[in-house]
Amino acid sequence: MQCTFVAVSADSDFSIYNLPFGVCSAGADAPAHVAVAIGDYALDMAELARLGLFADIAGLDAIGVFGKPYLNDYMALGRPVWQAVRQRLQDFLSNEQNSVRLQLATNNVGSVAKPLDSVVMHLPARIGDYTDFYASREHATNVGVMFRGKDNALMPNWTHLPVGYHGRASSVVVSGTGLHRPCGQRRPDASKPPVFGASVRLDYELEMAFFVGPGNELGSPLTVEQAEERIFGVVLMNDWSARDIQAWEYVPLGPFLGKSFGTTISPWVVTMDALEPFRVPQPTQDPQPMEYLRDTTGRPGGYDIALQVDIKPAGSNSFYTLTRSNLKYMYWTLRQQLAHHAVAGCNMRPGDLCGTGTISGPTEDSFGSMLELSWSGQKDIRLGDSGITRKFIQDGDVIRISGFCQANDDGFRVGFGQCAGCILPPKTDGVQPLLSSEQRRD
Repeated sequence: MQCTFVAVSADSDFSIYNLPFGVCSAGADAPAHVAVAIGDYALDMAELARLGLFADIAGLDAIGVFGKPYLNDYMALGRPVWQAVRQRLQDFLSNEQNSVRLQLATNNVGSVAKPLDSVVMHLPARIGDYTDFYASREHATNVGVMFRGKDNALMPNWTHLPVGYHGRASSVVVSGTGLHRPCGQRRPDASKPPVFGASVRLDYELEMAFFVGPGNELGSPLTVEQAEERIFGVVLMNDWSARDIQAWEYVPLGPFLGKSFGTTISPWVVTMDALEPFRVPQPTQDPQPMEYLRDTTGRPGGYDIALQVDIKPAGSNSFYTLTRSNLKYMYWTLRQQLAHHAVAGCNMRPGDLCGTGTISGPTEDSFGSMLELSWSGQKDIRLGDSGITRKFIQDGDVIRISGFCQANDDGFRVGFGQCAGCILPPKTDGVQPLLSSEQRRD
């Protein structure tokens, strides 16, 4: 299948086999609407709906749904509608005799396709709730070895369930949004009281995240099979982490300020139908999961998605690669994560976001964080042959995550675009340093 509507290069992330969904506008103050990426263009889904491309798709009010500045209503409609829309789009893009294409032959083609570099991207959904998992065995092992030793690297529950925590939805931002270095309590010297100040161990976390489609009622769990049908699509994620703030605060209830200052996601949501050709078996799970987490679909639960993290250090014009990893290393699959989330009766809703946790692989160059690459700051991370080194992120550094799937037979590509952000200096106006108990006595 070939796109004949606009030119699409062979190495484009947004081929006709992809068709990711997003929300964009013609400017920062212009109305936003649902769009689909193809090549270097954003298709205006609301305008295509007005032209009748999605007429007669059962259960779809196309003009109403695609005219919204968020995808939640579309996510709620479910896989039959998603697949029908995908088929209409692929026919429109590949078939020169498509009825809507024939209408456009005498009208302005630009009315439905805008260059990507001319639009402003927004968050793809109104994120009601955000959960972050801890589903990479390699990452969990590395962190455990650092802080508990090799013999106690994994906590006793880790191989029995997908560990997760509730994150902060309000500080999830779209790619390109700068984030200020967070301030909080740290305890750099275990023999002294904590201090207040800006984090000095700021890190990235290479993650992916899925958006929930149709939800479930409060009190009603989801099977693994039902969970898979309720995943709309996937984005890249950088779940920034202030390691020093987190280390002091996380006992006993888990991360708080060390995570809540910002999470960056890519703007285009790649659907599960686009990822279908790239299924691969997940790593062997030992011990066998409990029955509610076992796969009975007969379909592999992993996905072969090549991931890369690059850094552009402050003052530099060049990016240097830090990490090359792959989602296929993930121990707990996306559908297992969602099934576990709902097993106690939690009601998932359209637009809820679930992060995978840091995706690390078996080799050092596949470690998904600076915490691992520098082994908790014990060694320098060399940035190519530039002479620049890092242990953690400095102000002005840009972190860029990219990812794609590559088909072997037809050679087509399904990519995610970029998830990028710059760390800005901390905002300290109006914040008074806290005095330790020792300082108060003095």
